[in-house]
Amino acid sequence: MTERLHIPIPLRWGDLDAFNHVNNTSMLKLLEEARVRAFWKPLPGETAPPTAVLDSGIASGVLTLIARQEIEYLAPVPYQRDPLDVQIWFSRLGGSSIEVCYEVCSPLETAQGRTQDVYARATTVVVKVDAASGRPLRLTPEERAVWEPFLGEPLAYAHRR
Repeated sequence: MTERLHIPIPLRWGDLDAFNHVNNTSMLKLLEEARVRAFWKPLPGETAPPTAVLDSGIASGVLTLIARQEIEYLAPVPYQRDPLDVQIWFSRLGGSSIEVCYEVCSPLETAQGRTQDVYARATTVVVKVDAASGRPLRLTPEERAVWEPFLGEPLAYAHRR
């Protein structure tokens, strides 16, 4: 199995909808938060995974833009106090783009030896862009080096036509 990042993402009460589970639009925010934590360099005193090598903010001169997203919902996500375990790997490192794969799983703390529930699978294509010109920027050798250990198979969606 491909090495995966495990990014803990807490739920907020406001992520729930009238049916008492995480709203589909909130899922995009949860994926965004996991992606930011996986890619952006930590501030002094913060911890981050080894893949967090991008400077954040417009002042850095680099933007990460979303070119495409796809989500397959497998089960409703109930509210829980322990953070969800968002597992991330990369299925493709292009010239200036990264295909990010996710599985949104039940908290690691509550799994205790049993298989985690998988609530959703998703794929996001992220493009690295020059903030001034808007033109794509090539991935650097350093970025490739830290992301390649997490390269794996793309998601196979069950309900695609």
